[in-house]
Amino acid sequence: MNVKAKGYLLGAIAAATYGMNPLFALPLYKTGMNPDSVLFFRYLFALPLLGIMLKVRGRSFKVSRREVRSLIVMGLLVALSSLTLFESYNYMEAGIASTLLFVYPIMVALIMTFVFKEKLKPVTALCILLALVGIGLLYKSGDGTTLSLVGTVMVFASSLSYAIYIVGVNQSALKDVATLKVTFYVLLFGLTLFVGRLCCGEELIVPGRWYLWGNLVALAVFPTAISFLCTTSAVQYIGSTPTAILGALEPVTAVFFGITIFGESLTARECVGLVLIIVAVTFVIAGGNITAHLVRFRKLFPRLSPRLVGRRKRKA
Repeated sequence: MNVKAKGYLLGAIAAATYGMNPLFALPLYKTGMNPDSVLFFRYLFALPLLGIMLKVRGRSFKVSRREVRSLIVMGLLVALSSLTLFESYNYMEAGIASTLLFVYPIMVALIMTFVFKEKLKPVTALCILLALVGIGLLYKSGDGTTLSLVGTVMVFASSLSYAIYIVGVNQSALKDVATLKVTFYVLLFGLTLFVGRLCCGEELIVPGRWYLWGNLVALAVFPTAISFLCTTSAVQYIGSTPTAILGALEPVTAVFFGITIFGESLTARECVGLVLIIVAVTFVIAGGNITAHLVRFRKLFPRLSPRLVGRRKRKA
């Protein structure tokens, strides 16, 4: 397998595994677990994995006081994004929720335009319009039924929190901090949100059967560790933009598992809406003005040196 083919394969695996959240979360919901409990264990189990990665890479855990302040804010934003997304699964089909979440690159583009005065390209404006049409098709189906307003608001809150994080981590004191270290501390401080909610009255529900622990571990391994590692390798092999575009497989994966495993259904109207959103976001990313912001969040390791990349090509 040549280098490019390997890069595209890894990028596809990264996106597909990131879209596995509903696959492992929904069975836990059916046993009575709430989103706070699921996310508490997910963050808790992911931290040792990231800690081991830090040690293997020879990274220091040390952070400055200024960086700690930024990490606390970023951690709470990511935790809020996780919580609202997982809550939305109680109000709408997971595939639709994951697709609506996928508008976060467009939100990043809007934040960069209105807050940081970046020029809004005509193609980006057109893509925003396409995405809005797609959302409209999803929100109200042909028979007049609509998506849950509560669930929709939660997904958009999740997407907005995620977008603010992506922009913030590139505009704050964390800009030059290794992404693996940022991710570790973001999850650590994000975990405090769920600890606080559990202390304030939310019930911590522990899985009653041994195999359900596997779902919790899988949430930490597949959408977190494996997805991040494959993204890193894909960026090294094929670059940032193709890797970011392959992220369109994330909602596709969620829709696939929703239909085949959980019996969710999609109308022709909803399928058109899904396609419009995915196409719109893909073109926004391909435009290149926000690719760096999107990729840095998921790129855990620095690029390989040109010499090492050359060696890999020769071996391939």
